[in-house]
Amino acid sequence: MNNVTRRTFLQSAAVAASGVAVVARAPEAGAQAPDRVTNAGPQPLTLNVNGRDLSMNVEPRVTLLDALREVIGLTGTKKGCDRGQCGACTVLVDGRRVNSCLTLAVMHDGERITTVEGLATSDRLTPLQAAFVEHDGFQCGFCTPGQLCSATALLAEMKDNRVSAATPDVRATRIAWSDAEIRERMSGNLCRCGAYSNIVAAIRQVAAAS
Repeated sequence: MNNVTRRTFLQSAAVAASGVAVVARAPEAGAQAPDRVTNAGPQPLTLNVNGRDLSMNVEPRVTLLDALREVIGLTGTKKGCDRGQCGACTVLVDGRRVNSCLTLAVMHDGERITTVEGLATSDRLTPLQAAFVEHDGFQCGFCTPGQLCSATALLAEMKDNRVSAATPDVRATRIAWSDAEIRERMSGNLCRCGAYSNIVAAIRQVAAAS
């Protein structure tokens, strides 16, 4: 019986491997080379932001968040995680809540976008903004723009009787303004300061008044 050591085994394996010829497959006759990927460059785009039509040229890869902050200069919308996990970048697109860090600006050509700067239609705060102040619904304030936009959409959703995962009876003619319902609908917005109970109280106050 031959005595095979680890060293001799590895040496023999290396010799065998060196004898294997790797043959590159030649392209078939008449085959065309793949098209070269080129940069499309900046694209013309018009966004209706807070009631104003704004025309710009942006690259297709620019997110809606970066277009709002870097191109238009509306820095109220915050860049938190930049991965759609914290909700700080939430804006309204045609009344729907959208994480602006997860969508491209060119996808919203001609659509109506509302940021935190556009929630109030005059120099006075909206009832929701005033309730956030009254109930101390913000502390460091970083998440507040996204919280306000999300809560604005929440009020519209429940006014239209749109159900959520927390709705106990989807056949009910009117959804109850329970804490569980509000928390479920606001679950996409994180608060590092932990002001969740105050945010819920502010939303409940506005809902009761309306």
